[in-house]
Amino acid sequence: MIGKRRATLLMLLILCSALVAFPNVGIVEAEGTIYIRADGTVEGTDKILRDGNLYTLTDDIYGPIVVEKDDVVIDGAGYSLQGNGIENGITLRGINNDAVKNLKLSKFNIGIVIMSSDNNLILENIIEDNFRGLDLTASENNTVSGNYIANNVYGIALENIYNKIVENSVTNNSNVGIFLNGAGYNDIIGNNITDNSRGILVSICYDNVIFHNNLVNNTIQVETDDSMNSWDNGEEGNYWNDYGGVDNNNDGVGDTTYLIDENNKDNYPLMNVIPEFPSWILLPLFLMATLSAIIVKKRLSLSHP
Repeated sequence: MIGKRRATLLMLLILCSALVAFPNVGIVEAEGTIYIRADGTVEGTDKILRDGNLYTLTDDIYGPIVVEKDDVVIDGAGYSLQGNGIENGITLRGINNDAVKNLKLSKFNIGIVIMSSDNNLILENIIEDNFRGLDLTASENNTVSGNYIANNVYGIALENIYNKIVENSVTNNSNVGIFLNGAGYNDIIGNNITDNSRGILVSICYDNVIFHNNLVNNTIQVETDDSMNSWDNGEEGNYWNDYGGVDNNNDGVGDTTYLIDENNKDNYPLMNVIPEFPSWILLPLFLMATLSAIIVKKRLSLSHP
């Protein structure tokens, strides 16, 4: 009897300990909205280290970041920014010449929002498990390069002109990999667009240039609606894994066109997958361009008081 009582008491103690510990398992407290203010100060977290115009994460952050300052670099340093499925991850609204790199963004409504913002760089981030990975609206001359954009509903949504979507991996997005809506004069170059429900969806868009992309194993490679765009650069187009043509002269380009619809065709479909490009070299170029723009603006302001 004494042995049974001891065993029962021990089981009760174990159960009580488990009940006490259980509410604390897997619970992460949201940090609220974090701001990088126009004067450069950081509000809402102590996990971002500022060094001049460089802002580096020092730990994972649970909550959104709103950027209110131009000419800054946000370096995720491999850490995560995670949401609750409702808010947006990083918001640039009316902000120019910023860069966001090396950050993991997940579980947001939209991972990165760029709205009415120009000349920004989104480089080598992991953007997954959001409703939309990246949304560019009313924004020009932005570059999205070297990012892994996966397992979202929409990968990239683009609704303006003169932007560059280059050298990204856009994969396994349940609705669309890259969505162009009312967009024109954008460059979509060198992306791996694979295993999406629709690789590229183009709605009422003109004069975009789309080439050197790998379109592989998408349920629908491309869907267009009242659009006319260029699917090659006059010499080379895209690689389509469902292309049925041949290359009799062995120049690496198919001898017949890849037909999308009556207004859209790849005249020079590639026979081989395009190798990945080391997109990290674009960051120094972008920073040099940003620095030059700052110097020019300062000189203009001094010459015109």
